[in-house]
Amino acid sequence: MELLKGTNLAMKYRLLGKTGLKVSVIGMGTWQFGGEWGKTFTQDEVTAMLAAAREQGINLLDTAECYGDHVSESLLGAAIGGGSIGRREDWIIATKFGHVFHGHLNRTDARSAADVSTQLDASLRALKTDYIDLYQYHSIRDSEFDNQELRKTLEKAVQNGKVRHLGNSISNSGAAGDGSYQTDASEAAQVEAIQVVYNRLDRKPEARVLPSCQKQNLGVMARVPLASGFLSGKYKSGKTTQATFAPGDVRSSHDPEKMAARLKEVEQIQSTEVPPGVEMSQWALAWCLRHPAVTCVIPGCKNVRQVIDNARAAEIS
Repeated sequence: MELLKGTNLAMKYRLLGKTGLKVSVIGMGTWQFGGEWGKTFTQDEVTAMLAAAREQGINLLDTAECYGDHVSESLLGAAIGGGSIGRREDWIIATKFGHVFHGHLNRTDARSAADVSTQLDASLRALKTDYIDLYQYHSIRDSEFDNQELRKTLEKAVQNGKVRHLGNSISNSGAAGDGSYQTDASEAAQVEAIQVVYNRLDRKPEARVLPSCQKQNLGVMARVPLASGFLSGKYKSGKTTQATFAPGDVRSSHDPEKMAARLKEVEQIQSTEVPPGVEMSQWALAWCLRHPAVTCVIPGCKNVRQVIDNARAAEIS
């Protein structure tokens, strides 16, 4: 990547498993651009954040078809595919399939081979590109992951150049289990990278998923590395309620008692684990990266300042 003035020369890069893709250890998650985190983003705001990301050495963007009805993809595509923020080849774009967006937090499943073919073409149009670097299953069921017709459709997409590599954004919470079944079966599905919820408050992947990824040389993208903002250090127990979050923010639906317990845990972590003078949000990102299985983290951001702050986590040992 061509370096720009103000580039974060401390940004580090790692190979995303067997894909051979060289990704920045700090990426950018873009669910927020779809409008479900209490804010509607303009194209100018997104373009400014992408410009800041490029200056900081960030080259990995993670989005999905259901972050809005291809809204997040379209905002990225207008900036990158339109040529205003570097060249397409400067970026590694990861998106997903498996859902149809109908409204705020309202999605239906769409995982048939025909569904995915339609979604892939729609994502390519929205992103204004003719290829996707990493095309990911999106929180699908084990039985759907084993669908041979779907696998053949994805293999064909790789063969015809629409997709460079396949990934899997696994569900590793609740009744769905820990995601280890699909992780263990990655080779059969030609999956080369796993995206998983992993942070200081949620260490479940350390038991089975991360060791499996190491054994298979799978890239690992840690999503929700700031625990939906709770590891940012800006929310305090006794002061944070559902009303803290803007209307339409997905976090406003969190259980108040669980939220209070989580915030107390965060305060304990901050007082006993975070070194003096280090921003907790940056520490939390670096904490994820210290695990040998983790390739990169993909925190979200709402403004240019947060993009820059996230990037600085690459400087922390």
